[in-house]
Amino acid sequence: MNYVPTLESVRLRLRPLLLTDAADVQLLAGAAEIADTTLHIPHPYPDGLAERWISGRPEAAQNGTELTWAVADRASDRLCGAISLSPSQAHQHAELGYWMGHPFWGRGYMTEAAAAVVAYGFTALNLQRIYAYHFARNPASGRVMQKIGMTYEGSMRQHLRKGAHVEDIKIYGILRQEWS
Repeated sequence: MNYVPTLESVRLRLRPLLLTDAADVQLLAGAAEIADTTLHIPHPYPDGLAERWISGRPEAAQNGTELTWAVADRASDRLCGAISLSPSQAHQHAELGYWMGHPFWGRGYMTEAAAAVVAYGFTALNLQRIYAYHFARNPASGRVMQKIGMTYEGSMRQHLRKGAHVEDIKIYGILRQEWS
């Protein structure tokens, strides 16, 4: 059974990840520019990791810990990136996370995908709040959050370790009543 519904926007199809996406995930997510600004993506990206990650997405969705969508071009179904919601039903909130392949930067795709996922979170999952964070040195990710209506809520200094570096993060959030 598929626990991640397909969502569509003007240019994009957000669909469950498929094992046939693994080569594109490894190529796109494993690029130095992507790995550098995400917490859990390594560079170089090891062979087999994309298949293991994709294979774990149905179980994460089924147990309610993470819903992950492939962000794909609606016309060609070409993978551009990925986006996820990690809900806590006990608190009626979810963390939004995403990455977009470098060849697709600057086209507004992630803003479009994030808006669709936020709408899904508030309407289908009955969430009260959705939040996200980005490394302070990656302001482009913050602009996506701002464009979908999230409010800057603060910074946490030296909060996360990425490799040898300790990262400051900026946190954004949106409440159901702000969205609707």
